[in-house]
Amino acid sequence: MTHLPPPAEELRILDSELWQLDARRAQLLMRRAWLVTALQQPVPRGPLAPPRPEASAPRVQNVLLVLGGVLLTIAAIAFTLVSWGHMGIAGRSLVLGAVTLAALGTPVALLKRGLRSTAESVAGLGLALTVLDAYALHEVVFTGTDGTAYSALAATALAALWTGYGLLSATAALRLSVPSGLLAAQLPLLLWAIAANAGPYGITAALLVTAGLDTIVALWNTAKSVRLIAAISACAMGGFGAWAAGWLSWDAAGPSAAARAAALLVLAAVIALGAAWRLRQPVTAASGAVAAGLLLVTAAGGILRVSLPADWTVPAHLLCGVALLAAWRTPLPDSVRRGLALASAGVQALSLLWAAPLVAVSLVGPVSWAARAWAGAPSDARAAVTLDNPWPPHAVAVPVVLAVVAVVLLSAVRDTTWRRRAVIGALALAWATVLVLPAVLELPYAAGLSVLGGTTAGMLATAVWIRGWATEDPHAERTDIPSAESTAQATDLPPARTTPYPSAQATALILTVLALLTSLTLSFTALASQTATLTVLSALTALFAGASWLKQLRPLTPVMAPTALVYATALAVATGAAAGWQPQHTALLVLAVPVAAALLAARLGNSPTTVAIEVTGAVAGLLAVGLAVVDPPMLALVLGLGAVITAGVAIRPDRRAVGYASVALFVLAAWVRLAAWRIGVPEAYTLPVTVPALLVGHLRRGRDPRIQSWTAYGPGLAATLLPSLAAAWTDPEWTRPLLLGTTALLLTLLGARHRLQAPLVLGGSVLTLVTLHELAPYLVQLTGALPRWAPPALAGLLLLALGATYEQRIRNVRQVREVLGRMN
Repeated sequence: MTHLPPPAEELRILDSELWQLDARRAQLLMRRAWLVTALQQPVPRGPLAPPRPEASAPRVQNVLLVLGGVLLTIAAIAFTLVSWGHMGIAGRSLVLGAVTLAALGTPVALLKRGLRSTAESVAGLGLALTVLDAYALHEVVFTGTDGTAYSALAATALAALWTGYGLLSATAALRLSVPSGLLAAQLPLLLWAIAANAGPYGITAALLVTAGLDTIVALWNTAKSVRLIAAISACAMGGFGAWAAGWLSWDAAGPSAAARAAALLVLAAVIALGAAWRLRQPVTAASGAVAAGLLLVTAAGGILRVSLPADWTVPAHLLCGVALLAAWRTPLPDSVRRGLALASAGVQALSLLWAAPLVAVSLVGPVSWAARAWAGAPSDARAAVTLDNPWPPHAVAVPVVLAVVAVVLLSAVRDTTWRRRAVIGALALAWATVLVLPAVLELPYAAGLSVLGGTTAGMLATAVWIRGWATEDPHAERTDIPSAESTAQATDLPPARTTPYPSAQATALILTVLALLTSLTLSFTALASQTATLTVLSALTALFAGASWLKQLRPLTPVMAPTALVYATALAVATGAAAGWQPQHTALLVLAVPVAAALLAARLGNSPTTVAIEVTGAVAGLLAVGLAVVDPPMLALVLGLGAVITAGVAIRPDRRAVGYASVALFVLAAWVRLAAWRIGVPEAYTLPVTVPALLVGHLRRGRDPRIQSWTAYGPGLAATLLPSLAAAWTDPEWTRPLLLGTTALLLTLLGARHRLQAPLVLGGSVLTLVTLHELAPYLVQLTGALPRWAPPALAGLLLLALGATYEQRIRNVRQVREVLGRMN
């Protein structure tokens, strides 16, 4: 009950609330009046700010001067090309000479008055007029001279004139003349070489000499604009010259041509190396050294290429690239030595890229035997890997390339950060070398298999030795060696704190992975022969099974044990095929693998290997099912055996959930067996599901009475009642409906007796539907015997009765719902 104050107290409270509302209303009205007054007053506007200029005065001045100079230059060109012929020689000379001298002399006066920008514009016009003067002289005086030779002479004269004009004391403040002279100086040597018919070697030499002169100017000149133009010109001319020299080296047909091309490449390398020596920025200097190193390798490799067979072209260049590492012991700057080392690394990387196709063919090529198993042993190891793949050209030297790079990685890389990666890379390259050797040497097929098998076993043995060494030596896992300072002094490197090597665990893991890859290649290669397949699969199964039990490889057991099971599965399939068995009979042999997996998992217990072994066993079981699917009786047997295996696994406390899979397999086995017997009675399929489900539900409710009956008994009862009900509605006989109705009645009574919802509702519903189905013919006959007005009349009476007792019916329904709700 709400508490109400006395009338006097309540009246006082109401008066206080009304007074507060009046005070708040007065305050809001005053604020409103002030806002209305403020809005009606005009807002004063301050003076407008002057518009901000979009361009500064110096910028406008420069634009106008440049535009004026360009227009004057265009006018001079038009005068020279169009109006020249209307004047005599004297007039022409006087006009051009006077205009040129005026354009070149005016900047001196302008500079004295401080008009530097105007002077630059007029000087640009004068420089353009000198080009027109050169053209006019050729058209009037030197008409019979060769155009290329005259262009070379004119370019030389213009470069000297513009540079000298910019170096005069009166015009030294001009920033356009000397860079223009430097640009003009790029043409004379090239044009002289073309005019003299120097050929590709002479033209390339002219480009490189010009680049060298540009490099000297860029390194020793102090003006920023001149250094920039010289550097760009040096890169452009040097790049074209180096590309042309490289093309000449590659196209050389004999030692003489290769030597001349090599001399050009050496010249380009000297220019790049000299620039790298003088540059102070480490990145730029290292870039120049990289270019120099690559050019030296191309030069030396080109000479060796024409002297050696084509198969050894890449190894020759590789050896030249490795020779660059000798620069690390020279007194060159650190950035230059680092750049040469990077160039060597680039050459080695390109060599490995060239060798990669053969490694891929040797590794993946034998997979083609899976579609042609036991077609007959090939003639040699090369034929075994090139079944559907072409043999890469010039692949004879691939093992040499791989071995050389591996040796370089082990001996030359001393950097603290990269040492570990170098050792890992050397291991991978040594493995690749052994992998391609049988195919390169065209060893016999059996010898090739022996090499692959020995490689697999050798890598696993090495992994075992490394892990054992790490276990015995407490310092084996340390990632440093005590002679780091002495190594740094021997190689002129700054002292490093540590020289890390891969840990024993990482090395063993890498060796194991490589052993697995080799074993896969071996197993596919062995598919060519039945004897080889059985022998290799037996050996691999025993090898990996034995390795998985070694304590040194205990951390790698999650890889070893499943691999052994996989090869055991393949051995079972191959054994069945060799014995001439049908696939469904081979499936029984394959089931030995899930049995072994279950036993191993039970022995290992809670181990990281357990899950991997169980997954492998499950996959082998699925393979057995797939092999037996063509024969239903044998499939039922395989499913039953699988159910037995999973039931054994479910005995373990941590694998109780596998029991569901066991039940499912038992049910599937029963169904397949019944289907093989051509039994069409649905109860034969559903009862094997219902009985175990009801037993499991009863056991669960015995352990935990809080479990609902729908969870414990609902699925099991529905599995039989619903299919039987569907069959009863289409069954013309009376046996099934009678049995189903009797069963439903018993379930209803049991549900009512034990107050369980699931059997009561399901049994009652099925009983009602079966009764309706059985009485349906009589109801139809009764309906036909009654007059047509009788059914509507009966329906109306029913509705009236329901309406009259509506409230009572609702109460009854609620009572039924409450009764069902109180049931479990």
